[in-house]
Amino acid sequence: MSKSPIVIVGAGPAGLIAAQQLAVKGFEVHIYEQNKAAARKFLVAGHGGFNLTHSEDIDSFIQNYDKIEIRRIIKHFDNRATVEWLGKLRIPTFIGSSGKVFPAKGIKPIQVLQAILAKLVYDGVKIHYGYQMVDFDEKVATFIHQGEFIRVPYHKLILGLGGGSWSKTGSDAKWVDILNAKGIQINTLEPANSGMNTKDEFSSLAGQVLKNIQLKFSEHKKSGEIVFTSYGIEGAPVYYLNRFLRQHPFPNHLFLDLKPTHSMASIEKELENKGNVVSVLKEKLKFSQTAVQLLKFLDKKTYTNPTKLAFAIKKFPIEVTSFRPIDEVISTAGGVSFGELSSSLALKKYPNVFCVGEMLDWEAPTGGYLLQACFSSGVWVADNIK
Repeated sequence: MSKSPIVIVGAGPAGLIAAQQLAVKGFEVHIYEQNKAAARKFLVAGHGGFNLTHSEDIDSFIQNYDKIEIRRIIKHFDNRATVEWLGKLRIPTFIGSSGKVFPAKGIKPIQVLQAILAKLVYDGVKIHYGYQMVDFDEKVATFIHQGEFIRVPYHKLILGLGGGSWSKTGSDAKWVDILNAKGIQINTLEPANSGMNTKDEFSSLAGQVLKNIQLKFSEHKKSGEIVFTSYGIEGAPVYYLNRFLRQHPFPNHLFLDLKPTHSMASIEKELENKGNVVSVLKEKLKFSQTAVQLLKFLDKKTYTNPTKLAFAIKKFPIEVTSFRPIDEVISTAGGVSFGELSSSLALKKYPNVFCVGEMLDWEAPTGGYLLQACFSSGVWVADNIK
């Protein structure tokens, strides 16, 4: 083995799994992390339901990713491989009703992280906290630590520096300027898996959930549930449509199907029966109170006309004015262009420097797909280092 170690910058999921895979191959591995603790974004993400991957078959699984390059990487280390790897760390998992894979009941995110870190310690990986990378060249990575510049020689350098959201966790995208200065193309970081600001004020519905709906944009659609907020809407269908809406100017419209299991004709037939509209909605069509309240945003002529109301139920318009600020969204689109990378994810301009995780230019919806891509890219690079 080389006298210089493999240096990994960033103690996120991609960097941690790469370190573990390389250590068991006999490499000396050092991780440098700018925070005082590892994987802060990993832990924060766990607060909202800690899904580690998804259980669907791999051919369906990879369709959730926008780039062929990341699909190939995920097939190399797929969702089943992730579950198997976690099992070896003594982290049992279970499949939820939606197909998402979670740690077994009672296991908290911090316990998953502790199991990973314990394995790294066992395998001899050294983690250095409080080191912020400010530059690198073909042989040395430069950090600031306690106000001093520290130069660290490396055999291979793996950058796992995250995207551009939740900067308080360390995912601050300061690496963009470093790589841009070296002539490396970075596709602009943009909000992904983002809530949407809407023209209509839904503040009266803030915190309420609409379940069993379908949200549509152009020919794209996603079923699930959405949450109203003081500024607009959040939820998995909202996040799914991000990538398609991003290709068009704001303002723009999404359409909400409040009864995807019913045809417009069947809804209209129920509404034509004489009686109070609210009673028909609740008793005949089984609308939730939230759905009834939403329909009251319609003008009186629409609300009292069975044909127009049925149309609105199947195609309720929501005017979107913008995404939420990039720092508060779940993930970011954009990043290091795959055109700048070899098939092993090494920078073409710096063949001993690799990029992994969310700093690469790919995107995927929530539901375990983001974390899986980070794990997969870390393993991919580790397997390509000989």
